Amino acid sequence: MTLINKEILITGGTGSLGKTLVKMILNCLPSQAPKGIRVFSRDELKQWEMKKKIDPAAPVSFLVGDVRDRKRIELASKNVDIIIHCAALKQVPSCEQNPLEAINTNIIGAQNILYAALENKVEKVLGVSTDKACYPVNLYGATKLAAEKIFIQGNTYSAGRNPRFSCVRYGNVLGSRGSVVPLFKKQFKDTGGVTVTDPNMTRFWTTLNQMASFILECIEKMKGEEIFIPKLGSASITTILEAVIPDINCKISKIGIRPGEKLHEILINKEESLKTKEYGDHFVITNKEIQYAKPFEYRSETNEKQLNYKQIRKMINDNNYPMETK
Repeated sequence: MTLINKEILITGGTGSLGKTLVKMILNCLPSQAPKGIRVFSRDELKQWEMKKKIDPAAPVSFLVGDVRDRKRIELASKNVDIIIHCAALKQVPSCEQNPLEAINTNIIGAQNILYAALENKVEKVLGVSTDKACYPVNLYGATKLAAEKIFIQGNTYSAGRNPRFSCVRYGNVLGSRGSVVPLFKKQFKDTGGVTVTDPNMTRFWTTLNQMASFILECIEKMKGEEIFIPKLGSASITTILEAVIPDINCKISKIGIRPGEKLHEILINKEESLKTKEYGDHFVITNKEIQYAKPFEYRSETNEKQLNYKQIRKMINDNNYPMETK
């Protein structure tokens, strides 16, 4: 296993995905355990809260810092074997309203990770991206597309040796901090109703455990220059609401699509599909066109796997969101 006796740095490690990754890695068999995990993030309070929920004997250290700070990230990645880059500004409206902050964190931050990995001869770097990077219509998507390009082309500098850079691109995470599931629950509790942007809106949906597991699998498989994409189920925002708030008396207010939002999402566009290999449970976008490849789009509204409210509810109930701050 790739993680055996490895030193791992997780940027944005106090976020929902970062905490899930830490928990999953710590649950490895002793024979597969890493040497250590470094949790890197800006928020000392979240680090303190997270640290209280981890066994003091676990090989986890906490580093306060910002990916915008190149020197800090270079120091944090000294003697590191694997970097999982989760840190980002992710809220679409916030990125639209604060473009310089989004660029500094999501693009310059990725650039700093590249520099640090090259400087410290890190073995593998996996950047965490989003469906919004595909045909981006908002700044968040554009910054994540730029981050993908930085990592994929970063392999040029290592010339087929370490570090190797790849990315994973996925959709919306059910129940994560800031997602629509806790928002619906809070709105219904406070007011007896919810706000919906557009009832026809569709998204790709996954859980934290599914994505953490997929990310660790990608680290095992990656050779550099790949963009890994899991095969996910899709559902409309109305289906999500039905799964979360089954109350027929729930008042629904349509507020319209917010600035920078799409009605539907896409994980692979036609141009990328010509360089895409399909496997049982995932796709891999490569750096070369594949002979006889037929163009296609992997879109949320035309996805063959459409989830119903029972499936969504099961995903929410079955998923264990670790170490969340109350």
